Amino acid sequence: MLTLNVAIRTEKKKRVKVIRRAGFLPGVVYGPKIENESLSISLKEFELIYKKAGESTLIELAFGGKKIPVIIQAIKRDPRTSVVIHADFYAVDLKKHIRTKVPIVFIGESSAVKDGAILVKVMKEIEIEALPQDLPHEISVSIESLVNIGDRFAVSSLNVPSGVRVRADVHDTIVIVEAPRAEEELVASAVPVEVAEVKTEQEIKKAAIEAKKKEEDAVAEGK
Repeated sequence: MLTLNVAIRTEKKKRVKVIRRAGFLPGVVYGPKIENESLSISLKEFELIYKKAGESTLIELAFGGKKIPVIIQAIKRDPRTSVVIHADFYAVDLKKHIRTKVPIVFIGESSAVKDGAILVKVMKEIEIEALPQDLPHEISVSIESLVNIGDRFAVSSLNVPSGVRVRADVHDTIVIVEAPRAEEELVASAVPVEVAEVKTEQEIKKAAIEAKKKEEDAVAEGK
């Protein structure tokens, strides 16, 4: 199991920016059997762990001479730089099942796609349920069996590890091969959008002119 070393953070919220400038990540750990603790984590170490574990694999938080099994519940990124600026950890009960979403990884190649068809990925992640120690980092889907237009891969065909239950309808489509769209279809679908944009712009100008005229009329009446 991966271990992430953290420290208890006692600084107030106004000190968070100072922590980040020093290369550390503010975070919090919580759960049904522990008190909420504010944390300080090496950003570099967290990024390495997150890359391997994601938000579904069980890891350990090491602090205060103890280790607590957790999953990374959520992260927050800076909208401008995409750098992680906060992390939430959920302390799990190893004897209780939990639900979470794991990413779907598509492997292999579809011969239909090689011939020009379109691969439509309906799902990019899927909800599962398992004991914390049985949670997979990801679930793989091979698309090599998709050889014709209309071929699809459904939830029922997933190969999941022992102890893992998929929380989705077995008939739901994960990925499907569709026919390529003709150039005429693409042009036709684009025309309404362009017309709508022009119409909207005209309406805006018309509304602005009417508003200005009303304002001038009101001034004239006031005189």
